Amino acid sequence: MTITQTVKIPINRRLILDVPSEIPTESVIITFTPASVKASEKSEARDIELFKLYADELNAEAEDVLLYQDLKL
Repeated sequence: MTITQTVKIPINRRLILDVPSEIPTESVIITFTPASVKASEKSEARDIELFKLYADELNAEAEDVLLYQDLKL
């Protein structure tokens, strides 16, 4: 789940976050992106972060598929 919200950073650079109840009470990743960054750059950076985050899980799943295919042959 991803929630995007635009906020103005105050001069004292302090933010107080009210977290929606849908967000689990465990570790989360909060990413700050300057508004001047182009949408395509944000999307590409987000994709890279998602690949890094799920790389081990995706690789394990791919290995399972390849093993299953070997057993079927």
